[in-house]
Formats: sequence, C-alpha cells, structure tokens
Amino acid sequence: MKSREAKERIEFLRGEINRHSYLYYVKDAPEIPDSEYDRLFRELQELEREFPELVAPDSPTRRVGAPPAKEFPQVRHRIPMLSLANAMDEGEIIEFDARLKRFLKRNDEIEYVVEPKFDGLSAELVYENGMLTTGSTRGDGTTGEEITNNLKTIRTIPLKILSGKVLPLFEVRGEVLIPVNKFEELNREREKSGEPAFANPRNAAAGSVRQLDSSITAKRPLTFFAYGLGVVEVLELNSQWDALDFLHENGFLVTKDRYLCRGIGEVIEAYGKILSRREEFPFELDGTVVKVNSFALQRELGEVSHSPRWAVAFKFPPRQEITKIERIAVNVGRTGTLTPVAELRPVRVGGVTVKRATLHNMDEVERKGVLEGDWVVIQRAGDVIPEIVRPIAERRDGTEKPFRMPDKCPVCGAHVEKEDVFYRCGGAACPAQVKEKIFHFASRRAMDIEGLGEKLVDQLVEKDLIKDVGDLYFLKREQLANLERMAEKSAANIVAAIEASRERTLDRVIHALGIRHVGEHTARLLAEHFGAMDGLMNAPMEELTSIYEVGEVVGKSIYLFFRDDSNIALIKKLRDGGVKFPEYKTEKVSSPVAGKTFVFTGALTKFTREEAERLVVSLGGKSSSSVSKKTDYVVAGEAAGSKLAKARELGVRVISEEEFLKLSGEQ
Repeated sequence: MKSREAKERIEFLRGEINRHSYLYYVKDAPEIPDSEYDRLFRELQELEREFPELVAPDSPTRRVGAPPAKEFPQVRHRIPMLSLANAMDEGEIIEFDARLKRFLKRNDEIEYVVEPKFDGLSAELVYENGMLTTGSTRGDGTTGEEITNNLKTIRTIPLKILSGKVLPLFEVRGEVLIPVNKFEELNREREKSGEPAFANPRNAAAGSVRQLDSSITAKRPLTFFAYGLGVVEVLELNSQWDALDFLHENGFLVTKDRYLCRGIGEVIEAYGKILSRREEFPFELDGTVVKVNSFALQRELGEVSHSPRWAVAFKFPPRQEITKIERIAVNVGRTGTLTPVAELRPVRVGGVTVKRATLHNMDEVERKGVLEGDWVVIQRAGDVIPEIVRPIAERRDGTEKPFRMPDKCPVCGAHVEKEDVFYRCGGAACPAQVKEKIFHFASRRAMDIEGLGEKLVDQLVEKDLIKDVGDLYFLKREQLANLERMAEKSAANIVAAIEASRERTLDRVIHALGIRHVGEHTARLLAEHFGAMDGLMNAPMEELTSIYEVGEVVGKSIYLFFRDDSNIALIKKLRDGGVKFPEYKTEKVSSPVAGKTFVFTGALTKFTREEAERLVVSLGGKSSSSVSKKTDYVVAGEAAGSKLAKARELGVRVISEEEFLKLSGEQ
C-alpha cells in the first residue's frame, strides 16, 4: 500500500473507531460487535506500525476508551486505567511471552497470574485513611465519571478497609457485574413494566451504575470483583498474587478461579481450565487476563501507547449456533451509516436469545456470500449484536435471493452515497441522524450549549419542536418550560446558552456542522485558510485538497457537504437564527515558534506529546503528525524512531527537547 492510500485508510479507521468507542463507552449503545471493533483497531495498529510517520497524537491507538459523560463530575485517575491488548490464540500468547523475554533480555520462565476476564464495567475505588471517599468509572483511561454514591450501594464494596494498617491512600480497581441469572430476571421485570430490555449483562451493569438517581442503582443486582491496585501509600506489596490476597483479606470480593503459573505453558493450561468451565460461571466471561506476577517486573516492562506491556487479554473463541435469515433489513445509524442487519429465526447463543445479527457492510455481505433466506452460522463472543460467520450453502433450496443496498435512505428518502465500503444517507435532516447531529452540535468543543442533554433532545425531536440544529435558534422559552422535567428557570438557562452560542468562533461552528472527517484540528485549519464561511462554502476541490493536512478524502467530504442543497439550506437557517459565522482572525504572536511547523517523536520528559503540541499552537506555530519538506523542526525525544530518520533524510532540522524548551521560552 502506498503512503497516500495508507493515510486515507488510517483517517477512515480513526473516524470509525472513535465513533464506535463513543457509542460503546459513553452511550452504551454499540452498533458493531467487539470482534469487528477489534478487527478495525488491529488494522489501524498494523498500518501505523507500517507507516509510523502517519501516527497522530489523537489516534485511537493512543487512548484507552471514550470521554466521560457530561452528567457526572469528572475524576482524574492518579495512574491511568489502561485497556489490554488481545491475544486471540495460542500462537499470539506464546509471542506475548517471547516479546517480554526479549524486552527483559532473559531466557528463564516468567511467573504469571491468570484470572477470568469478566465482561462488566471497570471502576476505581479510592480509600483515604481507610474510608471510601471516591468511586469512578474508567472513562477514557485518564479521566472518569465520579459515581461514588452509586458504587456505595453495591454490598460487595467495603465502605471501610478492614485492615488495622493505617493506609493514607489506597486505590482499588475492579469490575462491576450483574450475574447472568439476575440479569435475566431484571429483563423480565423491565419487559413487564414496558421498559426496553438490556442487551446483555455488561450493558445492564453500565446503565445501572451511571444512574443520576442512586436509589435506582441500589435496586439493581450489582456486585464488584476487585482485580488490582492503583496508588497505594505505606503498604508494600510485591506481586499481583499478594495484592489479590490482601484485597480478599480486607473485605473485597476476589475471584477464586485464579492460577499462579510458571511459564507460558502453565498459562495455556490455566486458560484451558477456565474455558472448559465457561458455562458454569455465574458471570459473563470473554477470556482470561494474563499478568506478570512481579510488580518489580511490571515496572520494568512499563507500558505502550494505550496498554500495559506486562498484561494481555487471552480471549475465548466465539460461541456459535445455526439459524435461518428471515430477511435482511437496513438500519440507519445516528451518523447516517446504512448497515445491513439479518433478522433471524430466534436462537439461543451463549445464554441469550438472538433475533438479529449484523452484516456490517455490503462488501462483507458479498465477501461471505450471504443471501436472504440462508441458513447461517452465527457467533457471539460477549457481543451486543452477534455476527454471521458464514452461510451454509448446502442447505439452500432455491428460494434464497441476493441482497442489494437501497439507493434511497429507507428513513428519509435522501440519496445514499457510497464511501469506501460504507453507504451513507446524504440527508442532513434525516430523522435517524438528527439527534446525534444535535448532540454533536451542542457539545462542549463545538457550540457548547450547556444543558442540552440527551433527554431534552429526545423530547424536542419527538415532539417535533426541532428537525435539525438550525431549529434550536428559533426555540422559545415557553416551549421548553412545557417539557417534562423542565421549569421556567431551566428553560431560561437553555435559552441563554443558545443565545451565547451564536457568537462562537468560525472554527467551532465548522466543527459543529458535523462534516465527515472534519474534527477540531481540521476545522481550525479550514478557518485559518479561508477566514470566512463563504470562502469555505465556495471553495473548489483543488483548493481544499491543497491545504496542508487535508488531502483527497477529507477534501472530497468537505466539497460534497457544501454542494448538498439540504446542507446549504441548514447554514442559511443558522444565519437566519442569528449564528454569526464571524471572520476568523489569528492573533499575531511574536515568538520563534510562530509560523513554524513542528513534529514530535520519541518520549518527552517535560511534557506529554499533546501538551507540547498545544504549546506550539498557543505560540502561533503548527503541529503535525508526519514529517515532510514543509516541516521546520523535528523534536526528538528518547527512543525516537522513523520520524527522526525521515527528518534526516529530508534535511529537516532536528532539535532536542531542551532546545525546544529554549525556543518556546519555557526555559
């Protein structure tokens, strides 16, 4: 693959992965199974390894989860709660062990702890002087949601450490779960009361601990399994096994099904034992977690971009069953993506009745050769929406028929556009998309309309008060005050927030429009280049693609957006509603950094890479993720790689972190 093709594919993968992370972690409404997410993530990792100059600081491979929801206060974890890399088979777990031995420069066997990998919601508990003071979700790994009162309702979470030791600070990490049998009871109760059923136990646990009313959480059959530690003061523990023992002795629920293994051979044996008893566990499992036992070795091994080097998830094979496709329907997602979904003859898979399975996209339908009416093998590996593995061609009787994607959106009738392997509705006011577009438009980094939350947007759309984001600027206070859970003061606050948003800068308005592939950074580039909305709207394709860091894929997306009549009408409505679209003026900054383009590579000691890039922008410079002839400086930290080699090849000036500090005036 050529570098240009790789860049386009990487940009596409980043967009899809970020979208699905948001749906999974924040909205608790995933559209694809974990296996498909893992496939996309692995493809991105492989492309970034092959083309390291294309790695961006905001790549999903550089982060853990998704941003915390706005309804809860934020809590910053003292030590990041990292996600785990996956090993899918024996070959990959053996390579994991070999990789650690190479890193440690040793040939003797490593001691590991193998534990069941529960499929729930990760949480952190902070104890100060023995008392529980803060509980939070993992969030994006760095910052989570503060849900202390909700977690206190879980009876397996001690409110006080039992140990007589004085522990000024003691952080416990674990998983919030719902037993499978209690989950089924909960769903039966919800169905009786007319509420929608939860998709699976993980979804139910996540929804339960993220209730604004902790009394609702208290009624849910939640439990908590501790699996590790964060920051611990005074107490000295030397291994994962010792830590689990200490947690158990001090009132925490810790799995009994754990194994201390010398060498990877014993790890594989322990994995087999847990897998053979998979159906006996009262909780959903999707694999095992393999951790280096010694804390000293863990510290020596450290971490890679988004996961610890010393641990891995050794995943179970998917569960499979056979059933018949009754028909293939088309689901229109919140961002307009048309997804073929097989409606199935109901079948039990892994303890859950499955009626629908995703087909992902049209290319996948054709690649697998799936026809409407086929008997198929489906699988579920802890996934919310199971997937079709393959059709059983020998069971066809001639009544099956091929499936074709519609050329008109089944929801709004707008033209369907094909992009890469995906089909998307081109209608800006499509009801299937409008809510998500409003959430994005009102988000803090876009128009920042405080108070415009999910429940309010649902009411506004369902009561036909707004059909698109432009209608927000014509809402009256009395319309808002008449809605559920709203009062005069709340309505007045929303109206004031909408009024304030009319003055947002051009880059934030461009970002808020939700143009595909255009995030905050690209929106700022467009605002800087064109200075005014009209210039951007009328820009020819050639000018868009010539802008540094835009390229063909993003340029085409922008060009087509402003050639769509419904999008042009939307911008007119925003203007009629008082949105200013102000000219974008960049402040002239007197600094050696101003006007220069920087690329950072390797490990920095004084900043994170993101902090260094923000400093460059604040001083009037630009940051880039790749080295080119237009790059002015490459800042090389410890263990700098291919970007450093590329800079030397192109004759780009390379400076140290210390030199960058002096140049930026930070030293």
